[in-house]
This record gives sequence, structure tokens and C-alpha cells, in this order.
Amino acid sequence: MPDQTLTFTPEQLELLEQVRRQQGLESIQQVAEWLAKQALRKHADRVPGRSRALVLVKRE
Repeated sequence: MPDQTLTFTPEQLELLEQVRRQQGLESIQQVAEWLAKQALRKHADRVPGRSRALVLVKRE
């Protein structure tokens, strides 16, 4: 999967830094990944049917 480049305002960076400290993460990149995964989990829970699991699909 290609990398995405994100640009943040100083206010957004401060918020991300707060999340980084709260979650014990090492970098802002890890915060962005963590937040994306949280959003995916939240939306996956809304899908009807049995509980959905997020599984990494490896390309050959």
C-alpha cells in the first residue's frame, strides 16, 4: 500500500502529540495509524452480522 503524506496545522500537531503521550506511542506516524485503525474498528462494528475482525491481507 502506498504511503500517504499528511500535512497538519500546529494546533493539530499539538493534539496529535497529546494523543501520542496518552497512548504511549513513539511517533506522530504511529498516532496517525492508531487513529485510522480506531476509526476502522468503529465503523466495522456498525456492519450488520457477526463481529468483524480486521486482518492484514498480504499480497504475493
